Amino acid sequence: MRGAHWFAAVRPRGKPEGVWALPKGLIDAGERAAETALREGYEETGVRARLETKLGDIRYVYTWQGERVFKIVSFYLAYAVSGRIGDIPAEMELEVADARWLPLADAPRLLAYKGEREMAAKAREVLSSDPV
Repeated sequence: MRGAHWFAAVRPRGKPEGVWALPKGLIDAGERAAETALREGYEETGVRARLETKLGDIRYVYTWQGERVFKIVSFYLAYAVSGRIGDIPAEMELEVADARWLPLADAPRLLAYKGEREMAAKAREVLSSDPV
């Protein structure tokens, strides 16, 4: 994995094979968005990370149980510090079917959601201007 940039991706439970997404989740009471990103990343992938910079937010509306829900998802560039991809805690197996490292260069082809592909493109821009 050295020499290239990779990203942690999850296959949400119930989605078809080949549907990959970025880890994300709801903010717990008293948590900040950055803390949520670290917690959800670990819970959904098994990898602990260090946040480098905020990439941006995705805003969208969806319907849940007949109610319209407005959601903001914040994404960060992060670096893995410990853990093993795919070591998903048992309680998360209801949400996550699989977690893998995928090449960042392939994100436009692999990520299922437009906003997440845009965040991956921002990550590539940041990394190309300030390589790690």
